[in-house]
Amino acid sequence: MNLTRRTTTIAGIAILALALTGCAAAGTPEATEPSPATAAESLTVTDAWVKATDTDMTGGFGLLENTGDAPITIERASADFAGMIELHETVQNEGGEMVMQPKKGGFVIEPGDTLALEPGADHLMIMGLSEPLVSGTDLTVSLEFSDGSTSTFSTVVKDYSGANEKYTPETEMDMGDAPK
Repeated sequence: MNLTRRTTTIAGIAILALALTGCAAAGTPEATEPSPATAAESLTVTDAWVKATDTDMTGGFGLLENTGDAPITIERASADFAGMIELHETVQNEGGEMVMQPKKGGFVIEPGDTLALEPGADHLMIMGLSEPLVSGTDLTVSLEFSDGSTSTFSTVVKDYSGANEKYTPETEMDMGDAPK
């Protein structure tokens, strides 16, 4: 083989190798960092229940766990069976009474933490009910998060009697003792 032919052959092989490498790289997705989970994907809801009532207002309770790597903030809740749902906390007023009020900034749950929604503490204040909520009924509640994601969870209506927090200083709200 003469030198010109050998050089042409080597150059051709090099060009072919580069072309094949370029094609392989173009068809192979680049390694990327996994995208972080949304707040909705990081929230687990367990033991959810709503107090049975024949009035237009009640409470929602359960355990909310952040299984993700970043804090999540629940900003709003809604449901077809309610005119509105507020995120509430229970605090002591100047007179020493326990009163319920909207939770400013929403519910923040740190990574790995659980938030207990309970009578006399943080809870969902469910208002504007158009019909009574009967024990044993299954309901669906939607949550909206600060990152724009949403999720829904199922809850059951239970009979409950006990705690006696006030929604405002003028309006008493009987939230009950223990679910049955």
